[in-house]
Amino acid sequence: LVIHPSLVPPSALTPLLTRDGKAGFVVVDLSDLDAFAPIEGVEVPDAPLYVMGDPQRGDEYRNQSPDEVAPQLAAAGRTPLTISEGISWLLQAPDMLQPNHCFMTTGSRIRGARGRLDARTPAVWISGGTGRDGRSNRGAPKVGWCWAGNRHTWLGIASAASRG
Repeated sequence: LVIHPSLVPPSALTPLLTRDGKAGFVVVDLSDLDAFAPIEGVEVPDAPLYVMGDPQRGDEYRNQSPDEVAPQLAAAGRTPLTISEGISWLLQAPDMLQPNHCFMTTGSRIRGARGRLDARTPAVWISGGTGRDGRSNRGAPKVGWCWAGNRHTWLGIASAASRG
């Protein structure tokens, strides 16, 4: 079950994520998280709540970039998750977020003034407690971003079979 982002934006849902008693957080350089919207071809139902069918973390897509995986998802009849869907899913199935088994939500991007997609794609992983995250966030769910052209060995690309 997904909470539509117009009802509760992803930045408001993120602190509700927990892992080992620690609340989720949004990285400081993702202050525009709520501006990420579904990409072309990702049809989010116009309802406050909707069902996402067969969500998967996309472990088989680790070490592939979002740009490389997009045609594979389409060929398999799957649709990439939005950041709101990824967070909603983890609120109901927190065990899906595991060390070295986290995911990108490539169904959400920002379109710039010239119509081009921003190169960032949102992702959810577990903080290592380093740098700007702070030691107190070590092990907490972290909403951040990755470049759409980069590969990560520990980030899958989450998808669903349907929305409705």
